[in-house]
Amino acid sequence: MNKIAIIYHSTYGHTKRQAEAVYHGAQRVPSIQAQLYTVEEAAERLDELDTADAIIFGCPTYMGSMSAGMKTFIEVAAKKWFTLAWRNKIAGAFTNSSSFSGDKLNTLLGLTINAMQHGMIFVGLGMMPAPNKPEEMNEITGPGPDAHNRVGSYIGPMAASFQVAASDAPSQGDLETAEIYGQRVAEITLQFARGKNDKLIAE
Repeated sequence: MNKIAIIYHSTYGHTKRQAEAVYHGAQRVPSIQAQLYTVEEAAERLDELDTADAIIFGCPTYMGSMSAGMKTFIEVAAKKWFTLAWRNKIAGAFTNSSSFSGDKLNTLLGLTINAMQHGMIFVGLGMMPAPNKPEEMNEITGPGPDAHNRVGSYIGPMAASFQVAASDAPSQGDLETAEIYGQRVAEITLQFARGKNDKLIAE
């Protein structure tokens, strides 16, 4: 089994739902074992992450940047940077905020840079805006809550929860986008792992 760790920080529960969607998508791929970690759990079990083939990071966007909880974890995990323990692992990222933008791009860039510093291989969303509702791209109101990738992100899933309780947000489309992303990262992780194994056999 190839392992995928999904590490997330969530204060109100919205990003937790997004993380769970990423998890369910990854779990759909045969030969993949996904596991959810809060940032606190991940910090306590840091060495366990060395056995993961991929790590996906997710947190809310607060004041245009990643949350303090995720930043704290990144700083704790810096000890792995010294030995490049996570080099050549697959990486991914997702985020949620209370508006369509909220400068979520800055959060995903921060998470991407963190992965690059560890020598990881980052996987983007690989999805056009609203691929399941293309007709809504011709409307002034834009894609609705059932649309996938309704804000047009390419780095990773961006969800918008507005001021809605976590029991009802993010929207179905945003959660399905996260699920599709989890599956994409899992499939690429599996392809990469098989490629490495084939190379070892050939050698």
